[in-house]
Amino acid sequence: MFKSVFSKYIAAFMLILVTCFTVVAVVISFVFMRYTIEEKRGIIRRCSENVIDYLATEGATSGKDGFERVINRKYDSIKSFISGISFLDDELLIFICDTKGSIVNNSEVPYGTFKDDIPAQVVQDINSSKAMTRVDLSTVFIDEYLCYATPLHTGKGNTVGSVMVCTSSAAMSRMVNSVVRIIVFATLLGLIVALVAVYFISKRISAPLHEMSKAAKNFANGNFEERVPVRGHDEVAKLAVAFNNMADKLSDVENQRRSFLSNIAHDLRTPMTTISGFIDAILDGAIPPEKYDHYLATIGSEVKRLSRLVSLLLDITRIEAGARKFNFESVDICEIARQIFISNEQRLEDKKLDVEFECDDDNMYVKADRDAVHQCLYNLCDNAVKFSREGGKYRVSVKNIEHKIYVSVFNEGIGIEESELSNVFDRFYKSDKSRGLDKSGLGLGLYIVKTIINAHGGEIWVKSRYGENCEFVFTLLPAEKKSREQRGESR
Repeated sequence: MFKSVFSKYIAAFMLILVTCFTVVAVVISFVFMRYTIEEKRGIIRRCSENVIDYLATEGATSGKDGFERVINRKYDSIKSFISGISFLDDELLIFICDTKGSIVNNSEVPYGTFKDDIPAQVVQDINSSKAMTRVDLSTVFIDEYLCYATPLHTGKGNTVGSVMVCTSSAAMSRMVNSVVRIIVFATLLGLIVALVAVYFISKRISAPLHEMSKAAKNFANGNFEERVPVRGHDEVAKLAVAFNNMADKLSDVENQRRSFLSNIAHDLRTPMTTISGFIDAILDGAIPPEKYDHYLATIGSEVKRLSRLVSLLLDITRIEAGARKFNFESVDICEIARQIFISNEQRLEDKKLDVEFECDDDNMYVKADRDAVHQCLYNLCDNAVKFSREGGKYRVSVKNIEHKIYVSVFNEGIGIEESELSNVFDRFYKSDKSRGLDKSGLGLGLYIVKTIINAHGGEIWVKSRYGENCEFVFTLLPAEKKSREQRGESR
């Protein structure tokens, strides 16, 4: 029945509203009923006290004989007095009874009010009481009445009679019913208003979710162009922003995937075409035997290039699958940097680079996998040489700052545009500016470097001024220096 978030939200909200309004209506009705009874009881008490005071001034409570004589002698004046008091409240009845429960005087009583005499047990309870008490006269009146009786005592404490004041319960019920009807009407009106408000609020909340669901289905079909409108600044709006950001990332990944497939197809086809062409030429005799060595060397070079491409693809697959395990040990990062310098010596000389090498100490040890760190630093140094301008500065530095080892590779050359800095570590990313210089790359080198550095608990970032310079910096955790035995040194 409630399959959508919208219907569930409406149902839950309306259930809460109905429950709250019902509880409020019941509580208000109960409180109003209690208040009405207490108000009536206060009126009855004041009426009883006024009648008792009047009878005392007339001498009716001076004794039994005096009570009967006073009631009989001043019947009319007493009746007029209590009738006047009864007019203070609608349907208020006042009775003066003797000790036997017989009514000796009363206010104006509507016809058909009584149906029986006052029960003896009620009379006995009144005579034995000391103050005003509630009595049950349901057998006396035809309609329901709320009744209180106050005994009349002489100065010696003898009971000579009682004053009964009653008010119609039907009048109170009508009043309470009127209040309940008002509350019910207000509740229904409030529910209607709340339903309308909840409807639009629920629509506002569920509409973006519906749009996200629709967009997600399009994403599943390979369409990453759809975006969710962002309305307001609440949590749903933040979710919409996050969803759009995710869509942007998915779109970028898809574009990178397509670019990667295009690049890998080109990079694999080119050496394979070269190899196939040279081999066919040799087999067909188009190439003289004296040139076999030259062309075989070219074929060997292309085969090695294919091997590197395949190794790189296998490496990225292992990293993403979590299959590559690192052997953490104490590694001299300065020694690794020197080895990479030596391996690039000819390239550095060919470009006439202004080389700088800075280390805080001759030997600086980090906790890392030797091969992985060598791969990272070699990749960064190789890129720095590749994209350096002739005669530019090329610098590698290793610093120990606040218990972290900072490794920096700096070069002066083409640099990276600011808009591309946030993407250089993404998979398959390869800026258009670098394609002319790096036709063999797949856009995976820096992604592998970042993944390896993160796995070592370090960080990596890039700073660049486009057209001037570029600097890659990564951090590693320091390790204890190796002992002489660990370094393989003899005493």
